[in-house]
Amino acid sequence: MASAKQVQAAKRNIKKARAGAQAKRSIAHLPAKTRTALGKQGAAVAKRKRTGAKGPRTRQELYDEAKRRDLPGRSKMGRAELARALGHE
Repeated sequence: MASAKQVQAAKRNIKKARAGAQAKRSIAHLPAKTRTALGKQGAAVAKRKRTGAKGPRTRQELYDEAKRRDLPGRSKMGRAELARALGHE
């Protein structure tokens, strides 16, 4: 069982960690262009989930298919590029 002093120290550490995470707000410090792109990407994922789109959905799944087809330059491609190169979009 933890002593009262240990409990206080743990609570203090939790408060510090929470405050640090809240202050960091790393996404808010990104350039507007990047934030917009992230938002669009998230919306596209949500749309795919809502509509129940068939076929590969994640970059990893697309990458695995590209690897099976021996697509050159696949390791440097993002999800959208892989989908275009494979003819999914």
